[in-house]
Parts: sequence; structure tokens; C-alpha cells
Amino acid sequence: MKILCIGEALIDMICTDKGKSLSEGNNFLKKTGGAPTNVAAAIGALGGTVELAAKVGADPFGKQLVEEMRQFGVSTRWMLQDSNFFTTFAFVSLMEDGERDFYFNRGADGQLSRDEVEQIDLDEISIIHFGSATAFLPGPLQAAYQHLLHKAIEQNIFISFDPNYRQLLFKNNDQAFIDQSWNFLACCHFFKLSDEEAMLITGSATLQGAAKILLEKTSATFAITLGKEGTMLGFDNTTAIIPSIPVNPVDTTGAGDAFVGAVLYQLCDKTLAEIKSLSATQWTGIMLNGNKAGARTCEYMGAMDAFRHLSNQIFN
Repeated sequence: MKILCIGEALIDMICTDKGKSLSEGNNFLKKTGGAPTNVAAAIGALGGTVELAAKVGADPFGKQLVEEMRQFGVSTRWMLQDSNFFTTFAFVSLMEDGERDFYFNRGADGQLSRDEVEQIDLDEISIIHFGSATAFLPGPLQAAYQHLLHKAIEQNIFISFDPNYRQLLFKNNDQAFIDQSWNFLACCHFFKLSDEEAMLITGSATLQGAAKILLEKTSATFAITLGKEGTMLGFDNTTAIIPSIPVNPVDTTGAGDAFVGAVLYQLCDKTLAEIKSLSATQWTGIMLNGNKAGARTCEYMGAMDAFRHLSNQIFN
């Protein structure tokens, strides 16, 4: 069976002039990205069968995204190239004060429509992963996301969710992000949050308080990533910390996406009933392998370059 990832596919333009704003910087490093795109690549690198549903421009950057996914073994049948829109860009620079100068030039990714995802044959799909903060912005992708969620529920498909909050996208409208996140949290089977996201979505001032609310209000197994402190597993009304894997990090970009990809890869050959019957010990092992994938990713510069060093051998 296949895993379907849906959401943004974009080009990250990273300013390499240290401490410079986007207007001041002259040198940029081009990287393919987008959270669900990263997850799909990680699954493909591990040997899983995965498709990516996303829209890119019929331009050199869209072609680059499609080709890179093919190199990871990701099916690009639903990576639609639209000549009416340019491929989405995210420009980012790290300032001297630690703040990020960010500009989002949104194009094709937000134009994936309900009618287009309606054509996807879900009979082949065992897991659908929703992983784009940009899907919570107004536009066709938002409607496509909601429609595919309802279809997944109707067809009893395993639903995975990672909201991937980006403060610079929502600015003074966090409530829209929170409300839409709860819509997915209420019906998914697995979700991954950062500690920041967990506290934002629940409104709790502490991680423990956030975990308590998530246990009370959702029925899903969940993971809250804590960086070098490990991962909090939420399962069967209890929490446990799964230790991290010690590494000397080079770049943490894509580590969370590698974690999610590794979790889903380990679940993809199981039925929904089999997943629901997993024990706490089995989930602990799955999360530990997820931590291994995240740690391996941190050892290399750039998410896609790091994923080329992933394989299911790291689970041994």
C-alpha cells in the first residue's frame, strides 16, 4: 500500500550573507523544500512507496522539484505543473539578533484544488499525511485539504498530521491556525507537534499542561519533539519521553520531517486495525527509530542532501 503526502512543494532561498537582511543580502542558496515534500522524500529514501500531491509551476524550479522527488523514488503523478502560476518561493535570512527576515512569494502551491485531489484513487492509499501550514492560508489548497480529510475519514484511511506552524505566515492571525489545527487533531490517528506548537494550539503555558490537554481532547497517538531532550510519546492516556540519539549537529533542517517520514514508513504495511492494536512498547520502538532518522538528518547540511543518507538500515 502507498502513503500519500499532500501540501506545499517550494523553493527555499536561503541568504548566505551572515546577519544581512533580505534587502541587504546578495548571495542565496537554493534548496527544494516544503514540509510534506520533505516527508515524502524521507519515506522514499527509507524504501517506502509514496506519492506527493502538490502543485508547482511549469518553470525550471517546478521541474527541479519534480525531478528531485523522482530521484528519491517518490511518485510524481500528482505533482501538477501549472503554466498559469510560478513555483512558490520562501526567502529567509538569519539576522544578527537571531530573528529571521522572511518573505513568502506564494505561487502554484496554493492552487492545488479540490477537483484535482478528487481524482486521486484512494483505494491504493493506506496513509494520508497532511503537513503544510500553508494549507491553512486562504485559497484552493485549503479547500482541497479539507475535502481530502473528509474523504480519508469516509474511507477509513489512517490520517497523519503535522501542522508545521510558521509564525511569519500567520503574524497576527494565530487563531485561524489554531482552529484549523484542532479540526485535524480531532480526527487524525497520529500527529507530530513541536513543543512550541503544542503550547500554542492548546493555550497552555507548559509542555506538561499541553500534553494533558492533547490526551484529553484527542484519541490519536502523538509525538511532541523536544530536540536534544528527545520526543514525548502520547499514547493510551499516558506520556513517556523517548530519548534522542546523540549527534554533533551540522544542520537541523528537515529533522522533524525525517522523524515523521520514518514513523509513517514503519506503519505503511499495516492495516488501520493493526496500527490501532499496537502496544506502548511497539510505539516506543517506532518513535525511537524516528529519532534515529531525525538524528541522521542533523549530521548533514540541507534536508534533501541529508535524506540521501537515510535508509532503513539505521533502524538496526
